[in-house]
Amino acid sequence: MSAEERAQASVDNLLDVLDLDESSARTTEDIFTGRSHPMPTGRIYGGQVLGQSLLAAERTLSSDRAAHSMHGYFLRPGDSTQGVTISVDRIHDGRSFSTRRAQAYQNGVPIFSMIASFQDEAPGLEHAAPMPEGVPAPEDLAPDEMLVDGADPRALRMLADRPVDTRHVEAPIYLAVDGARVPHQAVWMRMRAPLPDDQTLHRAALAYLSDMTIQESILRAHGVHWATPGLKVASLDHAMWWHRPARVDEWLLYVQESPNARGGRGLAAGRIYTRDGILAASVTQEVMVRVPDAG
Repeated sequence: MSAEERAQASVDNLLDVLDLDESSARTTEDIFTGRSHPMPTGRIYGGQVLGQSLLAAERTLSSDRAAHSMHGYFLRPGDSTQGVTISVDRIHDGRSFSTRRAQAYQNGVPIFSMIASFQDEAPGLEHAAPMPEGVPAPEDLAPDEMLVDGADPRALRMLADRPVDTRHVEAPIYLAVDGARVPHQAVWMRMRAPLPDDQTLHRAALAYLSDMTIQESILRAHGVHWATPGLKVASLDHAMWWHRPARVDEWLLYVQESPNARGGRGLAAGRIYTRDGILAASVTQEVMVRVPDAG
């Protein structure tokens, strides 16, 4: 299989995961089911349930009302060998805004819980933080999977097979932390193959990739890399705001920083820009980080 065929297959797999089925079962909520990405670790990737839950919520709304914010909690590790059931509660529908609660279940217990808000397009005040200057172009950077010689074969397979092409502006921290120990970094990202022209799908795919690498601003600050023996990292919660339309099959710059770490938890924040400098989304996430012998 050629590189182009592998890239298309990985994106097709993502589209299959995001293609939810609506269940004929009914309670007071709307019920959807979805498939899971196979993962070398056996645990569901958090971005999967972010994207699926958002899409399930949007399926209960008219197409002119788009997601502008979500706040979610990762409650339990998910099993990537099993599918996911998502229930959506239609909490509120107003003249301009709608609110939905979505919960993702496996084996009858919730693994993820989210509340999201949706709004009609409307005029108003506008400003945005500018994209950092002097960032190398993605074409001038090597794909991450080319920079991990000697890594665990599972990690190599995960990098090579995932649908997102990631390119760190600073050296990636898969095997070591080179350079300054600072609580910030930037990563170029895009899907490896084109997606349909559907902004609902692009918003969900943006949520999918928003869980990728954001934890690293915390680890980089302390010289901790992903291969550190005994390292345990788990996303606790995730918040996201969609500001402007963007295509995830075009290059996006994910600018990340960590303002705080304490008590075995770290806080990370990110801004996602289109290549021409438009601020598309903002993200925050709190992460459990346990490092052996950490002070």
